Amino acid sequence: MILQDWLDGLSYTLQQGDCKKEVTEVVFDSRKAAPGAVFVCMAGSHIDSHAFIPQVLEAGVEVLVTEHEVTAPEDVTVLIVENGRHALAFLSSARYGHPSEKLLMIGVTGTKGKTTTTHMIRRIMEAAGKKTGMIGTNGVYIGDIHIATVNTTPESYDLHKYFAMMVEQGCSCCVMEVSSQAFKMHRVDGIRYDYSIFTNISPDHIGPDEHENFEEYLYYKKQIFAQSRHALVNMDDEHAEEIVRDIPCEWEGFALDHEARYRAHEIRYISEADFVGIEFKLSGADETPVRVSIPGRFNVYNALCAAALCIWAGVPEENVRHALEKIKIDGRMEIVYTSKDFCVLVDYAHNAVSMESLLETLRDYKPKRLVCVFGCGGNRSKDRRYSMGEIAGKMADLSIITADNSRYERVEDIIADIRGSIEKTGGNFIEIPDRREAIEYSMKHAQPGDMIAVIGKGHEDYQEVNGVRHHFLDREVIEKTASSL
Repeated sequence: MILQDWLDGLSYTLQQGDCKKEVTEVVFDSRKAAPGAVFVCMAGSHIDSHAFIPQVLEAGVEVLVTEHEVTAPEDVTVLIVENGRHALAFLSSARYGHPSEKLLMIGVTGTKGKTTTTHMIRRIMEAAGKKTGMIGTNGVYIGDIHIATVNTTPESYDLHKYFAMMVEQGCSCCVMEVSSQAFKMHRVDGIRYDYSIFTNISPDHIGPDEHENFEEYLYYKKQIFAQSRHALVNMDDEHAEEIVRDIPCEWEGFALDHEARYRAHEIRYISEADFVGIEFKLSGADETPVRVSIPGRFNVYNALCAAALCIWAGVPEENVRHALEKIKIDGRMEIVYTSKDFCVLVDYAHNAVSMESLLETLRDYKPKRLVCVFGCGGNRSKDRRYSMGEIAGKMADLSIITADNSRYERVEDIIADIRGSIEKTGGNFIEIPDRREAIEYSMKHAQPGDMIAVIGKGHEDYQEVNGVRHHFLDREVIEKTASSL
């Protein structure tokens, strides 16, 4: 490729050299510098990659994209841009042939519900025969390919690489979680979403290296509208008026309690021998009956907006119904075992807020006993274990305290901290440090009508002890125990 072919839509000043050089790659990590690469410099809060220019020139780089004038040999092309991260996004898209433009792009932002909603949309689209790639908290999914990721929304270069893989694998659609940090750090610059969802917003990600305050957090969340053709917004959110103010794209609302085009009503909580979940009717789409195999009122919101968006995008209602009735999402209110006597679910709830929400939700199913199997991660704030212990003591009929990722702490010390907070509530509990034994105990001593929640690890397939990760998946233990009952 010729450099000039990669520069469409990017504002820059040519400091020196020309734009007719042959280029093969875009890099922002100096360790990957090589002949033919365009090196993009970025001044971050901790590292300024302009400092690595001598190393990348020595490695054979002949094109630099910088945020200010630099000194370089005459045969090196230097382009000055206002923001290196913005430039990286545009160059990465061009390097991979603008793959997002070849996909139906769906973006989901909000404080809660992004992961579940994206999974639901993917299942619905695939039920309609549209092969769909997905990017989010649980990684990248392209057909049977799964790629682990560090950030909810990866760096722009990686995003476009994944989009290109999706196109190559025959995907026609991509659904992705879009974090506020993705907008702030320019990871999604230049991407146009055909449809987007704003699930909700509450104070979160506020602090050093994140957002200065709630106003800034909301500002970056709302940037998705500027990059969308159509948007769905939760009109029940307490900040709905601020969210929809000055939306620059076509939009519709979804809600349970307020006026909106798409509404869920006649909600029922179902707990049967072969099905645990929710039912509701979706208005705005010919009173479509929806049955979702994931428990909880907040999953009504997730299913409502996923179903509404897909119907708005032209997916037949029968595909929507079929996908949601059969859906399972690893570690997110995942029903692993059900029988006429009791059921067991796995969830990623690993702090007091998510734990309280989960247990409150499960109370809607009126179990005879609500049993909670949980621990807390080591080398983390002790406030988390204190608050989780207090929630468990108040809301669970029986708590089984066990190990989580103890890291470099002793499991017994973590359990002792949790024990102290549960004891203050007068709640019932037992201690079984071995997590496998704790899960087995909960099932082998279950009483008719019990609902057992194994929480904290969700989709994680390991336990971290003294810096070593050992394979461990809650679902596998539950399934193995169930087979011996």
